[in-house]
Amino acid sequence: MDLDKHSQKPVAPADPGDAIRASDADRDRIADILRDALAEGRLDAEEHSERIDAVYRAKTLGELEPLVRDLPATRKRPDSPAYAYGPDEPAGPAENLVAVFSSSTRKGRWRVGRRTNAFSLFGSIEIDLTEALFGQRLTVINATAIFGNVEIRVPENISLRGSGTGFFGNFDVLTLEAADPEAPVVVVNGYSVFGNVEAKPKRGRFIADLHDRLRKHLG
Repeated sequence: MDLDKHSQKPVAPADPGDAIRASDADRDRIADILRDALAEGRLDAEEHSERIDAVYRAKTLGELEPLVRDLPATRKRPDSPAYAYGPDEPAGPAENLVAVFSSSTRKGRWRVGRRTNAFSLFGSIEIDLTEALFGQRLTVINATAIFGNVEIRVPENISLRGSGTGFFGNFDVLTLEAADPEAPVVVVNGYSVFGNVEAKPKRGRFIADLHDRLRKHLG
C-alpha cells in the first residue's frame, strides 16, 4: 500500500464563483466603484484608465473583483444631501470639439456629458462650465493642443483635477476641492505641444443650487 497517496490532503478547488461569466451589470458596478475612486482622488487618471480598460475586457467575475480589491465599495453618505444628477444612463459617445485653424466655443446653459474631447490644431477652444448642468458627478475632459489653445472655466464650488504634460507648451490645471463631497468633479487630461491647455475657476461664478437647477431642466 502506498501510504503517501493516502496521507496527501486534497487540494481545495478554486472558488467556483470566480468562473461565473460577468454580465454588463457586473461590469457597470465595477466601473462605478472606479469612477468614485477617481473622483475621490484614490486613483489617478492613468490608473483609472488602465482599470476601466480591464473591466470591459473581463469575461468572468474572477477577473473583475481584483480591480477594486484595494478600494472601498460604493456607498451612500447618509449625512450628506445627495444632488439629483438624474437617472444613471449608460455612457454614450463623447462630445467632440475640434478647432483646426479656427475656433470653437461651448458655453451658456448646456448639459455636460460624461466625456468631452477637445482637439486644437493652430486653433482655439473655449469650454465654459459656469452655467452648465451636470447630469453626473464625474465629468472627464480630454484636451489636446498642438500649436493651439484649449481653455476650460469652471464654477468655484466644484472639484477640479487634472493630469497632463506640456511639450514645449503649457498644461496647467488649478486643483480645486469642493466643500461639498457630493459636488461635481471635473477631471482634465491631455497634453500640449507648442500650445496651451488651461483649466481654472471663473472668479465669482458659483452653482448655487445644483439640485434645483437640474430638476427644473429635466422637468
